[in-house]
Amino acid sequence: MRSLFVCILLGMATTGALAQSSILSFEEYMAQVKAFHPVVKQAQLQLEMSEAALLESRGGFDPKIEVDFESKEFKNTEYYNNLNSSFKIPTWYGIELKASWEQNSGQFLNPQKTVPEDGLYSAGVQLSLKEGFLLTKRMAAVKKATLFVQQTQAERDLLVTEILYEAATAYIEWLKAYKERSVYQNILSNAETRFRGVQKQSELGALAAIDSTEAKIAFQNRQLSLEAAQLNYVKTSLEIANYLWVADNIPVELQEGMVPGEVSPSAIDDVLSLVETLLSSFSAENHPKILSAARKLDQLQLDARLKANLLLPDVTAYYNFLTTEPTLANSLNTDNLKAGLQLSVPLFLRKERGALKLARTKVRDGEYALANTRVQLQNKLNARLSAITSYETQFQLINDIVQNTQTLWRAESRKFELGESSLFLVISRENNYIEARLKEIDVENKWFQAKIELFKTLAQPNLTQ
Repeated sequence: MRSLFVCILLGMATTGALAQSSILSFEEYMAQVKAFHPVVKQAQLQLEMSEAALLESRGGFDPKIEVDFESKEFKNTEYYNNLNSSFKIPTWYGIELKASWEQNSGQFLNPQKTVPEDGLYSAGVQLSLKEGFLLTKRMAAVKKATLFVQQTQAERDLLVTEILYEAATAYIEWLKAYKERSVYQNILSNAETRFRGVQKQSELGALAAIDSTEAKIAFQNRQLSLEAAQLNYVKTSLEIANYLWVADNIPVELQEGMVPGEVSPSAIDDVLSLVETLLSSFSAENHPKILSAARKLDQLQLDARLKANLLLPDVTAYYNFLTTEPTLANSLNTDNLKAGLQLSVPLFLRKERGALKLARTKVRDGEYALANTRVQLQNKLNARLSAITSYETQFQLINDIVQNTQTLWRAESRKFELGESSLFLVISRENNYIEARLKEIDVENKWFQAKIELFKTLAQPNLTQ
């Protein structure tokens, strides 16, 4: 079905008759948008980029091998050869494990670097209190990246929902324009037939000349209305083309003879997955907007916790056991060690206190935004459901009005043919029918639009359909 659809769009049909009778159904159209529209693909790329950022942040906990070698020789004199190799393992809670081997030699070796001939082994730990113990920068980076992936998933659903909403809206506007044009085409044909008949009767003296003038004005008004409807149809057709793409990011044009198919409320429900189970099981907490705002708030709270660490003294401590034997576990001695402590305490902490206050203010702002989003979402959902119910009732009423106005119009036309009515009444009945028919199309369009608005509010795009 999809390949046939693409072939039709690209003008590969072999006969002009096929092109003239081609119908682009709502189901085919939306499937094409889901499969090939660049924005849908772009939304997926956003998720892939966030997953790449998560992988990058996890790299902060990758073990690391370091080798530092430095040598100096001058006039056949070996000044020094310094070799220091180490293996570091960053841990989740900010403690860094380190094992190293150091071997140095030379006539002018720094006394601090003097080690046994076979080298010196060490193993120990390092901890920075300022960097955080319960929450380090590396821990926060991974947590924020994980939250960002979840936030991006929600934002991807919102972005896909938006483009599908716009595409569906464009289709029903196209359908509305097509139906309005069809109304005026049918009315124009009837008005032309009537004008020709009245003109002939007027020439024969059976009707007054003024009746011919009145019939001509009605005919010309129908021509004018049809021209305006045709222009609107062309505009909506061009709008539809914005959402038609095929593989390899190739846009396609809508064939001149292609028209929209009939759309029913149940078809919209099926295509947009507006099933009763979705509405009954809907939870605001699982809505992409809520999820996105909640994950953003979680990230702000992480930032606030990190900023709180800045109030702590800048204390960095390390402790290493030293040994000359490679079998460290059997030769470690607490009497042989290398340890250090660095301490730095700002006197006023104005920078740190300002950063923490700003971070906590952002958290409160995020909490307010989340609460407001919850209320807005629930109110929008209730409004959409009420609108659907109302437009369904309106459509049933206007449908009955259309049938009744059509009955009156046909009866008045029959009476006019029998000489029992006037042309003025016939045209008046016809105007009432046109007005009712256009109103019916408009109400139907609003009914469909309300369902599409509900789809946008729920923001549950089903790309697998």
